[in-house]
Amino acid sequence: MPPRDAPNMTVSGDVHGIRLALEQARAAAAKGEVPVGAVLADAQGRVIAMGRNAPIAARDPAAHAEIRALRAAARRLGNYRLDGCTLYVTLEPCAMCAGAVLHARVRRVVYGARDPKAGAAGSVLDVLGDARLNHQTAVTPGVLASECGALLREFFRPRRSNASPLREDALRTPDAAFADLPDWPWPPQYLADLPALAGLRMHVIDTGPAAAPLAWLLLHDSPAWSWQFRHLIAALAAAGQRVIAPDLIGFGRSDKPKRAAAHSLAWHAQTLRELADRLNLRRAVLAGCGLGGRLAQTLPVSAPECDARRYGGLLLIEAGHDGASDAAHAAPFPDAGHRAALRAAPRLWRESQSALDAARAFWQDGARPVLTQACDLSSPAQAYALADAASRYFAPIPSGTPS
Repeated sequence: MPPRDAPNMTVSGDVHGIRLALEQARAAAAKGEVPVGAVLADAQGRVIAMGRNAPIAARDPAAHAEIRALRAAARRLGNYRLDGCTLYVTLEPCAMCAGAVLHARVRRVVYGARDPKAGAAGSVLDVLGDARLNHQTAVTPGVLASECGALLREFFRPRRSNASPLREDALRTPDAAFADLPDWPWPPQYLADLPALAGLRMHVIDTGPAAAPLAWLLLHDSPAWSWQFRHLIAALAAAGQRVIAPDLIGFGRSDKPKRAAAHSLAWHAQTLRELADRLNLRRAVLAGCGLGGRLAQTLPVSAPECDARRYGGLLLIEAGHDGASDAAHAAPFPDAGHRAALRAAPRLWRESQSALDAARAFWQDGARPVLTQACDLSSPAQAYALADAASRYFAPIPSGTPS
């Protein structure tokens, strides 16, 4: 049932609606239930019902937050049809809840975190948008996704013995494959809780002071990985700058989905955006080679409201083939199963083409410096020379980069 003051509450926007749902989710967690909360508002934004997960307490497998909110709203309005209403929920609805939403004729669903295992609003199934059914419900995904996902992770962390499980649809290159890499002093660092990763583990090098005058986000080519930048990382870090060099999912020490179809340019861009948010990246130069260079060019364009302020410069590196390092570049890919990302790379290159025109307009507005430089990254001398030249070139980036 909704709280007593629910009729006097008004949702002022999607973010506010999810924040109200998060309050319900936290209340569920306090009772030992999976922290999912829901809020239902009418066409004027007035809150008419709230719900939170309670299958354990209610001894009811259907007592999901969405179902409880829908039932409370139907009782309040005296009608099971909830035309014009919007449902705000912290986790993507399952098939059961999505079906109930359709039967109630809810106009729109706004959710926070994706559910890659049971989501029925586009992740596993698309019940709400299936044109074969007699009703469809509009969906707005990903509102406060990080906050909603963090609440779920905190709830489940003490309940899981394995902190970094491997998904069944992915492979992980054994550590032994990287044991004898030359010029690689950095210990492995991993992130697995970014929403876009959906449980996959990403390898990231993050070295240098967080408050450095410049930060660099280095994006590797295919079939390379962050080892491609080994000398450049060392040179920039020696100059007192912060360097972040991730292995894109499917490459390097990161987990590798078995299917090439799992990869899209938009997905890789989203993982990088969430990574930058997590690491609080500021006053950063985007730098990349080949496919990584295309990602670097297009990344701010896909979400300019935040990335235009985060990235103040672009370095495109024409690296050529590092023939002396073929064995190291091949280390992450011991067999065909590990090479799905390599098979997807030509398609990702084509996908990037359509975004390049908008990217060029973004970078050529005169507000952000752009440098294109040829460099043999396998040469320490050339890498250090590039680091010196690029550091001086991008040094004028102000503390508040242009928006």
